[in-house]
Amino acid sequence: MLPLLLASSSIYRRELLARLHLPFVCSSPDIDESHRPGESAIELVKRLAEQKARALADSHPAHLIIGSDQVAVLGEQIIGKPHTFDKAREQLLAASGASVTFLTGLALLNSQTGECQIACVPFTVHMRQLDQARVERYLRIEQPYDCAGSFKAEGLGVSLFQSTEGPDATSLIGLPLIRLIDMLLAEGVQIP
Repeated sequence: MLPLLLASSSIYRRELLARLHLPFVCSSPDIDESHRPGESAIELVKRLAEQKARALADSHPAHLIIGSDQVAVLGEQIIGKPHTFDKAREQLLAASGASVTFLTGLALLNSQTGECQIACVPFTVHMRQLDQARVERYLRIEQPYDCAGSFKAEGLGVSLFQSTEGPDATSLIGLPLIRLIDMLLAEGVQIP
């Protein structure tokens, strides 16, 4: 098996990949993550996932490189990481009683052959009706300012959900393991 490289500095993605019990290393790619004019959310996450993987190909020849990127979509609007309490409160109140779709782009690049598998895995969260007091209590406890959509599904954020739907719950956290396993199997990786 070629060495496995996760092109990310995300602790959430690292924890998810560790579930597969495969040895891997991490390196953070340096790419421009700007949204291009006219680019759909799906096109954006697929492009960024591939760019993250390809950005490390020269420095990691003969590796299987995993790139991933995620955006949240509320209505037609892409919502990103809030970074502040006020922005997180605004995002969660806007999502109250609505559905937020998380699109996770995934790329697996074989830097030896140049072959790259690319996918987008959707996952939808149907939010409870939220009032300002509940939102503020949640934000003070969990402080999810580095999370698209302003909540941590792997933590107390689940208390904000009415229901969820999608092919792979791990995509909500940022690395769709079911689809990644399909990609790794196609590369001859044995799991487990």
